[in-house]
Amino acid sequence: MNNPTSAERVKRRRDKMRASGLRPIQIWVPDTRAAGFAAECRRQCEVIAAAERTDAGRAEAEFWERVSADAWDDLG
Repeated sequence: MNNPTSAERVKRRRDKMRASGLRPIQIWVPDTRAAGFAAECRRQCEVIAAAERTDAGRAEAEFWERVSADAWDDLG
């Protein structure tokens, strides 16, 4: 019996994916399980909320709402 190793199976799968026009990438994202993650999210939300209570912050928020509206509309 000729059972392929897991490395051989992975190589075959990756070769198929590449032949389909795809390529592997690696991305790093924040670890949501890390200590302090939730606190940092709250801190950043508070910074944004405080900024939006100013005239300049409201103007910037309105700008981003306008420029992103088409993208969001296309999703619906």
